[in-house]
Amino acid sequence: MATPAPDPLDVSTDDLRYLLAVARSGRLVSAATLLGVDHTTVRRRLDRLEAALGVRLLDRGADGWELTAIGRDVAARAAPLEHLVEEVLGAASGGSDTVRGTVRLVAPEAFGTLFAVPALARVQREHPGVTVELVTSTRPLSLRGSGFDLAVTVGSAASSRLASESLAPYSVRLYASRGYVAEHPPISSLGDLERHPLVFYVDALLTVRELDLAPVLGGMHVRFGSTNAFAQLEATKAGAGIGLLHAFMADRDSDLVPVLPELVDFRVQFSLSVRRDALAVDAVRLVRDALVEEVAARRHELVPGD
Repeated sequence: MATPAPDPLDVSTDDLRYLLAVARSGRLVSAATLLGVDHTTVRRRLDRLEAALGVRLLDRGADGWELTAIGRDVAARAAPLEHLVEEVLGAASGGSDTVRGTVRLVAPEAFGTLFAVPALARVQREHPGVTVELVTSTRPLSLRGSGFDLAVTVGSAASSRLASESLAPYSVRLYASRGYVAEHPPISSLGDLERHPLVFYVDALLTVRELDLAPVLGGMHVRFGSTNAFAQLEATKAGAGIGLLHAFMADRDSDLVPVLPELVDFRVQFSLSVRRDALAVDAVRLVRDALVEEVAARRHELVPGD
C-alpha cells in the first residue's frame, strides 16, 4: 500500500521557521540562539515537522546535526516564508516598503574587517530593519551551503546550491619592516630571499589551494606561521621575517615597505556566493549590492598600481 501524502494541515509553518534557522546556522544550539529558545525546543519542533512530512530532515554529522538532502530541499522551498513574514511585519508597523531581515555573511578575516564591515554598516544605517552578521573564516565553504546567506571566498566556491560570481582580484606581495630592511643586506633578486625567514600561513593548516604560494618563492621557508592574516601583519612589523601579505592590508601601514614588488606579485581572486534560496530576499540583495559597490570603489587598494 502506498504511503499517504502528508496532510498540509499537519505541517506547521512555524516549525518550518525552525528548520530555516538550522539551515542558516548549521547547528541546533546556534539555531536556538537565533530563535531565543532552548535547543531542546528546536529538536522537538523538528521532530514534529519530520513526523508531519514523513521524511528525515536531519542527520548526525561530524560536528553536530546537519540537514539531509531532503531537509535542504525543504528548507530551500520554505525560505520565501521568512520573506513573507518580514513583509507582514512591515505592513503591520505601517512601513510596507521597509526591508527587514537578518543576513549572515561569511568572509576571510582581512577582507571581512576592511571591506565587508563598511559595506554592512552602510546597509544597516540605510535600512534599520536589516540585521547583519559577519562570520570570518578562510576555510573553504561547506558544500552543504548552510550557515550563511552570502559568502566571500578566496578562489571559487563551486556548488549547485550556490550562485557564485567573481568579486575582485587582489594582490599578495612581500613586505618587511623598515627596521628589518635596515638590519639586513639589500634584497635585489629572488635568490637573495633564501636567506630570509618567511611570515605566512601555517603550511599544514592551509586549506585554500589558491594561497599555497610559498613554494614559488625559491627556497624561502615559513618560520613564523599563523592562520590569521592580521597576526602575519603584526609579525612582519615586529621583524619576524619577510611577510607574504595582502597588499590591501600592508600598503596602508607606514611601518612596512615592499620587497621585490616588480618580481613578486601574486594575483588571487575573491568570489561572492549566495545561497540560491536566498536570492529572492531583499535584505540579501542589499548586502550583495553593497559589497560589490564597496569593492568597485576601492579596487585600487586590492590591486595597487593597476
